[in-house]
Formats: sequence, C-alpha cells, structure tokens
Amino acid sequence: MTRTTCCVVGGGPAGMMLGLLLARAGVEVTVLEKHGDFLRDFRGDTVHPTTMVLLDELGLGEQFDKMPQSRLDTIRVPTAEGMTPFGDLTRLRGKRPYIAMVPQWDLLDLLAEAGRAEPGFTLRMNTEATELIRSGDRISGVRYRESNGTEGEIHAELTVACDGRGSVLRHGAGLRPREWTTPMDAWWFKLPRKDSDPAGGLGLFSNQRATIFIDRGDYWQTAALIPKGTDSRVRTGEVSTIVKDLAEPLPWLADRTDALRSWDEVKLLDVRLDRLRTWHRDGLLCIGDAAHAMSPVGGVGINLAIQDAVAAARLLAAPLRTGRPSTRDLARVRRRRLPATVLTQLLQRTLHARALAPALDGKIDIIHGAKPPLPLRLMRRWPALQGIPAYVLGRGVRPERAPRFARR
Repeated sequence: MTRTTCCVVGGGPAGMMLGLLLARAGVEVTVLEKHGDFLRDFRGDTVHPTTMVLLDELGLGEQFDKMPQSRLDTIRVPTAEGMTPFGDLTRLRGKRPYIAMVPQWDLLDLLAEAGRAEPGFTLRMNTEATELIRSGDRISGVRYRESNGTEGEIHAELTVACDGRGSVLRHGAGLRPREWTTPMDAWWFKLPRKDSDPAGGLGLFSNQRATIFIDRGDYWQTAALIPKGTDSRVRTGEVSTIVKDLAEPLPWLADRTDALRSWDEVKLLDVRLDRLRTWHRDGLLCIGDAAHAMSPVGGVGINLAIQDAVAAARLLAAPLRTGRPSTRDLARVRRRRLPATVLTQLLQRTLHARALAPALDGKIDIIHGAKPPLPLRLMRRWPALQGIPAYVLGRGVRPERAPRFARR
C-alpha cells in the first residue's frame, strides 16, 4: 500500500496534462497507465491552436515544434465544382493559426518528460487500476494490478478518472452517462499520400460515403464512416473495395487501390456520444472522455480533455495543497467545463443529423450533385466566412490558459 495526494488514472492527454500541472503546483501526484508505452495506432493526433498556446505557456513549445508533424491550415471538401474551401485557419489570430498533426505518443512522451522533472510527479507504467477503495461513503484511492501480476493499493486524497469512455472508475462509482445515438462507427486506416495529392484536410460526402482524410505528410490518416453496427457484416467482403469505392469520386486515389491488403489494417472505432450528469463523488472526479465521450467529428476530443485538465488543476491545486478537496470544489470543475462540453456536443449532434446520417443514407452527394450545399456556396463567394468553422474548430468554446504556478 502506498499513499499520494492525487492519484490520476489514465496516461492519456487529460491524465498526463493534469499530472504535470498539479506537480508544478507542488502537489504530490501519481499517474497510473496500464500500458508499458504510449504507442497506439489511430489515437487522435490533432493538436489544436489552444493546446499549442498552452504548451508555449508551459515552456514546452520549442520541444513540441521539434517533433515530426504536419500542419493543417485549410479544410476542403470535394464537390462537382472542384475542391471547395470550408475552413481557413490562417484567419485565426495568434501565433499558431493551424492544427498540428502529431503522433499522440510523442505528445504524451513530452508531457511525461516534463512531469518527471518535477519532484512530486510519479508515473507508473504497466499499472492498471482495477477498482475503487472506499472509506465509508468516500472514495479514498484505487486497487491496481501490474503487468507482472503484482497487486496493490494506492490511497489518495483525490482520485481522478482519466481512463476514457469505458472508464472502470466511473462504472465503479455508479456514475451513469446520458447517451445520444450516433448514426455511424468509423474505420481508421492509412493510405499512401503523394505530393501531387490535394494538401490539407479533406472531407468526402458522396454516394453513401462519408470519409475524412487527414494529411500526415507521407500518408493519409483516413476515417471512413459506416452506418452504426454494420462492421461485422461489411467485413465479409474484400478489403480492397474500400479504396476502390473512394477512387470513384476521387480519381487521384486510383493508383493505390491495392494499398489495403488485410482487414487487420482497418481498425474499428465504436463511436459514442455521452455525458455524465454528475462528474464527481466524494474523493473522485471524472474528466475527459470519462466525463463526456465525444464524437470524432472535428477531432476536438483531445483538446477538450486537455482543457478539462487545465481547469481541474487551476481549481483544485490549492485545496490539494492544504488538505482534501470538498465535493463543492469538485463540482466547480464541472460548472467551469460544462458550457464548452454541451455546446460542442450539440454541434456534433447537429452535424450527425444534418450531414452524416443523410450522407450515409445516400441523401447527400455533393460530388455528383448539381451544386454544393448553401454554406459551401456562401464560403466560396465570401471567403471571410471560412473563418467561422475555423474558429469553432481551432479555438472552441472557453479555451483555458495555463495557471500561473505552471508557467515556465
């Protein structure tokens, strides 16, 4: 049995950021990560302008810029009239008017290295939290199991669940989310990219297809949306048909229809959209996907999770330094982050209903249609309007700034 002031469960973006910030506040913090490294294919790799500004404020901007990355500053949609701009991030004010595409493991390694430089920071890899420890009505820590089978307990004044949409801690605390139906799941896979291909991010809505292409330099990180629950049925066919179907509306893909050789290269993301009504119990706080699972639409999940961590660190550092955060302290985190969460999920639900569901039903086809939808036509006529989706995507609602105690 060991003790710490704050036990953070989950070494994703929210957990690593929260651990670093609390350690810089002088709080003893232990982060548990069940895997031995951060290497995961098809984790979200989008780092938004607000997150990069945060890294600058933490003194990590120069190290971040040295990482292999590509930059996305325009979003285009192929239509019958050609590639139509939808969002222009260069219109954003500030030092970083773009989205950086960085392998998530590199970002997590950066945060882990910065955390290890703080005396109160401990990162325990290969350590999986299995259940909550209770002291009466209060949660006082977690039981864990290491990859070698060793089991133990960590007692803490506060436990923070950053263990994702399938959170073991959330379930163990009896916290149940409100869920919204989603029209799709997503297939993640990689396709080779050539210099002659279109640059930036692309969205395809044509003939019962809805596919997002993210420019990663030498390859496209591709998310092909499929009707909810159809994965097992569709996987009975030839995997090569995925790219062949995409090459029909996008002829520049015709020379790589054999790029996918096995269904093992196609990873399924079970798309969920949910939100807890209450994010805490006495001694426990949920943030990130453990509090609100986001749709992959817009790639904003990482950014929101990190913003949750910043708000939690700012509001809870002082109570943790002097004793134990009260339930009132924990409730303040939800109040701070709820407007951004609700508005973002409302936008995603609207896009699900108005764009993605009709596209998957074959009711939207802007490749073969007579003309693009009205919003795209307006943005082509008045390019300044492209700044609106760019702001929503790049800045979001209520961005958080680094607390003074964490700046370097």
